[in-house]
Amino acid sequence: MKYISARLNILSLISKEKAAEEAIKMFSTPRLKKKKLNPPIFESGIKHSLVFNGKKIKGYQWNPEGQKKVLILHGFESSSVNFHRYVEEFLLKGMQVVAFDAPAHGKSEGKTIILPEYVSMIELVQEKFGPFQRFMAHSFGGLALVHFLEKNPHQPTDKIALIAPATETTTAIHQYFTMLNLKEDIKPVFFKVIEQKTGKKAEYFSINRAIQQVQAKVKWYHDKQDYITPVSDIRPSIEKKLPNVEFRISSGLGHNRIYRDEETVRDVINFLSSE
Repeated sequence: MKYISARLNILSLISKEKAAEEAIKMFSTPRLKKKKLNPPIFESGIKHSLVFNGKKIKGYQWNPEGQKKVLILHGFESSSVNFHRYVEEFLLKGMQVVAFDAPAHGKSEGKTIILPEYVSMIELVQEKFGPFQRFMAHSFGGLALVHFLEKNPHQPTDKIALIAPATETTTAIHQYFTMLNLKEDIKPVFFKVIEQKTGKKAEYFSINRAIQQVQAKVKWYHDKQDYITPVSDIRPSIEKKLPNVEFRISSGLGHNRIYRDEETVRDVINFLSSE
C-alpha cells in the first residue's frame, strides 16, 4: 500500500491525469482473487462458459427444469462459491439457480472490472438463462443489479434480496483515497476521468438514485457496523419510504458476516422462494 501510494503521488507531480488513470485502473482491479476449492454443491452444478468482452466468464446452473429462477451475484473480490449455502437452500425449495463469477473474479478471466461491465454481464446471463424472477446480490453485485433493473424490463412480482449493497460509488472512491493516502488534488481529475470513460458523473452510479426506477419487491439487508458500505449511505432510500422496498437493519454483523448469518440466510430464502 505504501509503495502504491508513493508511486501515485509521485506520478501526480508529473501528470495528475496519468496518476488518475493509474488510480482508476487499480481501483477496478481486484487485489484478492482466491481460487477456492468448490463446495460439494458446485460439483453437482452444470458448468457454463460464456464469452464476454473477448474473455471467458465461468458459471453454474442447478435444477434447469425449475420454473422459478434465481440469479446470485457476488461482490468485489468475492466469487460465486461464497454463496453455496444459498444455492443449497434454493434447491431445497425447487428453484432453478444460476451463478456466474464476474470478470476478474473467481474462475472467470480478466484483470479489471467496472460497474457498466458488471451490468452488461448480467444482461448477457439474463439473455442466456433468464428471464429471472428472483435475484440475490451482495455488495458490488447489488450495485450492478439495481442498475441492471433500472434499464431492463422486469415485473412488479419479481423479488430482489440486496445484502449490504455498495450504495454510493462516491463513498467507495473517498475510502479508496483515504486508504492509499492519495493527494486530494488527484481526486477531481479522478472523477473527471470516470465521466470521460462512462459518460456519467460518479454520483450517477448510486443505488439511492437508481432504485427509484425499480418496480420489483426489494428486501434490503444492511448492518450498522458495516464500514465498507456504511449504513449512513442508505438513509436517503429509507427516508423515501418506497412502497416496494423493505429494510432489515442488523447490528454487529459487518459487511461480509451478514450474508453468512443464519438468520439472514433463512430470511432471504423465505423471501425469495415465496410468491
